[in-house]
Amino acid sequence: MSVDVRQLILEVIRTTLGDRGFEKTRHTMWLNGFLGKLTNAPAVLGEWSFNFSLFGRPSTSEPWGWQLQGHHLALNCVVVDGQLVVTPTFLGAEPNWAPEGPWANQVLFEDEERLGLALMRSLPEALQRQAVVYEQMVDPAMPEGRWHPADERHLGGAFRDNRVIPYEGARVSDFGPDHRRRLLELVEEYLVPLPDEPRRSRMDEVERHLDETHWCWIGPREDERPFYYRIQSPVILIEFDQHSGIFMANEEPERFHVHTLVRTPNGGDYGVDLLRLHYEQAHR
Repeated sequence: MSVDVRQLILEVIRTTLGDRGFEKTRHTMWLNGFLGKLTNAPAVLGEWSFNFSLFGRPSTSEPWGWQLQGHHLALNCVVVDGQLVVTPTFLGAEPNWAPEGPWANQVLFEDEERLGLALMRSLPEALQRQAVVYEQMVDPAMPEGRWHPADERHLGGAFRDNRVIPYEGARVSDFGPDHRRRLLELVEEYLVPLPDEPRRSRMDEVERHLDETHWCWIGPREDERPFYYRIQSPVILIEFDQHSGIFMANEEPERFHVHTLVRTPNGGDYGVDLLRLHYEQAHR
């Protein structure tokens, strides 16, 4: 794309997501370019090595949407009857920081890591034991297929649309008020790609289903050690995983290679259920 067209695409993304969501998206793209410099592979691992697609005609009355897809980044935006859906959302980085450039020494996913670990450590020991489904990141107790070569511990990754994922771990209905507050603070960090009003609406929905929510954990709970966690309810699926190297040389999971994803279960992804209702009611 020309620089002018590229700038227009960025403005569509900024206008949809708001400043915080746009900043996180651009940080992810920039780190992909940094990885391309490290590995001398700029064609795929570049700051601009992404595909942008429009669906429908941008409108205030009819459904439309866009996708931004590439390495370590997948945003799926649908606008239907004044409602905004931005899932599935996948953001990742390897490494998740760089020593130079506009985001020098800023660690991407630092808050998701910090808040998740703090929540887990703050739980009573009995709830921590309930939450842990595997003690090791690659655990001999895992059944065949539980660890995926590309997704590693993720269950809701690429090509997993409509996957039925059983609940595991500790029930949030057993959490005290402080731990519920911590969990909601963590969830909100994953909803940064939504602007203020849609984010508040989504948080209200998550809070209404808090007693149906589960929290599970894989791996240690120590400083500098990698881990995985999942937040799962009828209305949201969040996964955080720290991976082994793909382009880097680390054979074991490390904290500098992170994958995160957010899905809306039960017909929410890609605005499928909203689109169905729209066409049933507005296009009989």
